[in-house]
Amino acid sequence: MSYSGRGRIRLLLDSTYLLPILGVDVVNAERALAVLEKLYKEGRLKPYYSPFSLLEILGKISKMSFDADRVRLGLKAITVNMEELLPTVDAYMKALELRRRGFKDLIDLLIYATSRSTGVPVLTRDYELLEFLRSIGEDTGNVLLEEDFVKMYG
Repeated sequence: MSYSGRGRIRLLLDSTYLLPILGVDVVNAERALAVLEKLYKEGRLKPYYSPFSLLEILGKISKMSFDADRVRLGLKAITVNMEELLPTVDAYMKALELRRRGFKDLIDLLIYATSRSTGVPVLTRDYELLEFLRSIGEDTGNVLLEEDFVKMYG
């Protein structure tokens, strides 16, 4: 799986990297966020988001106190500065298949399957998902772990 297209690093960002844009701190994400910001400012990063990540984030934010203006600005920043990446029909079917095989988080599966079906690697720190996929023999070449991302581009 190629991380770049036309000289830019293409990445589907997991919810972890979108939460801070909406004002929610993520523990130990500073280094990865700094690398993402640097690459974006240099014009080397083409970031993508999944509408399922936004759904997941809104669910988390709805359970806490939040600054509505910050959330509004963050949502606008994401939808204007990143490209939405929608699953294909095959991705929906793959996520259902993987859910049936035992992984409980359907949103994580939809993000993984969208990444696989579109060829855009997903940046994540979800070791549980990665271990599950490896345990059942799934191709994880589209999954870029945060620590590897920071080593590659930091």
